[in-house]
Amino acid sequence: MTQSSMQTKHILLIDDDAELAELLTEYLESENFKVTSCLDGASGLAKAFDDNFDLILLDVMMPILNGFEVLKALGGNHKTPILMLTAKGDDNDRILGLELGADDYLAKPFKHRELLARINAILRRISIVESQNTAEVNITSKQLIINQVKVNQATREITCRGHLLELTGTEYLVLVYLIENHSKVISKAEISEQVLKRKLSPYDRTIDVHVGNVRRKLLVIDPIDKMKTVRGAGYVFLQGDE
Repeated sequence: MTQSSMQTKHILLIDDDAELAELLTEYLESENFKVTSCLDGASGLAKAFDDNFDLILLDVMMPILNGFEVLKALGGNHKTPILMLTAKGDDNDRILGLELGADDYLAKPFKHRELLARINAILRRISIVESQNTAEVNITSKQLIINQVKVNQATREITCRGHLLELTGTEYLVLVYLIENHSKVISKAEISEQVLKRKLSPYDRTIDVHVGNVRRKLLVIDPIDKMKTVRGAGYVFLQGDE
């Protein structure tokens, strides 16, 4: 799906490297994106709260507020997807960013086409969810209740024992996929391809962190673990009593 065939998407780029920001802005605008650029975390955070963006590109190392501080200020249940730009090989930064609510990450230096592919993958999965939500189908068929967890796909809300789960967009999609395939072991590669819309890379821990975030949020509400890790195979959402 090319951006030219879609409605123009608005990206917020938060990166203190002025030269890189200019290059990325020029490239993304040539791909029919609208780009707003901020050169420090504080101004980027202020823009992010406008909530008029389709995606945020967020660098880690920045003055005034770094990328992690921006993520914390946005909170772990923000709806705008965030693609973190991290230092090459710095796994700790990547994992921390995902734990704080980023949807995905890309290590610097990266090729422009790689960035474009990652952006389009994120926007594609959001588009799929939105089209499902607006489709005129039987709304009751969009509700699932498995192991005390209720999914209302029409409203994109998930509750556990009546308590609303505060999830990022990617966490929501991961949990829905596991619930829809409950009682079956789902590999990380399958989750990555079906939810992130990209192939799982070697040593990629994105899925591990997203599943871990969801698991912790469920355990806060219900101390009985509803998810099981099958070493070397993947994850399974347990059937439970319902």
